[in-house]
Amino acid sequence: MIIRSARYVSSSVTPGRLPSSHLPEMAFTGRSNVGKSSLINMLTGFGKLAKTSGEPGKTRTINHFIINDNWYLVDLPGYGYAKVSARQREEWKKIMFDYILNRENLVCLFVLLDPRHKPQKSDTEFMEFLGINQIPFARVFTKGDKMSRTNLKKSIEAYDNQMLEKWEELPVTFVTSKVTQAGRTEILSFIKESLNIFSKSASF
Repeated sequence: MIIRSARYVSSSVTPGRLPSSHLPEMAFTGRSNVGKSSLINMLTGFGKLAKTSGEPGKTRTINHFIINDNWYLVDLPGYGYAKVSARQREEWKKIMFDYILNRENLVCLFVLLDPRHKPQKSDTEFMEFLGINQIPFARVFTKGDKMSRTNLKKSIEAYDNQMLEKWEELPVTFVTSKVTQAGRTEILSFIKESLNIFSKSASF
């Protein structure tokens, strides 16, 4: 897939204010400070499309960007640690879960994971929630350039082993790096294929 255009459309604080559209959507989320904005900018090739910050919890709304005028990239609030109150985190969680469970044109949710840390409870529980609710998702291990190949492999295996205690099969998985551009081609190809499948199913 070639990204020819990408532009900001809206930021929504409630599902009722989301753009009214039947265009397919690809959403991105993960624990705070996992590198979500950097990944979005790397994938689209537009360096300042999503705002990056060293401060966890920067994304606090559901942000829609229209790509090639035919699908939406959706930047969701992160979950887990952030320098805000527990009440604020719960509000973000409710906004995100409402979107995930009720957005009919959500094609796939990319769950970003930091392989430098052992499997986090918030990550595994979130993915289990997606599985129970039959939400299609893919795992994206970010910051792949910050570890040796051996340690990266061990980290992913740790996630695999823990998930396979409850899962019959593992979701589609990618490894990315904003520095080396690793994973960009693979994810964009996956998005293209997913959009084609969505388009065919929508035509019936």
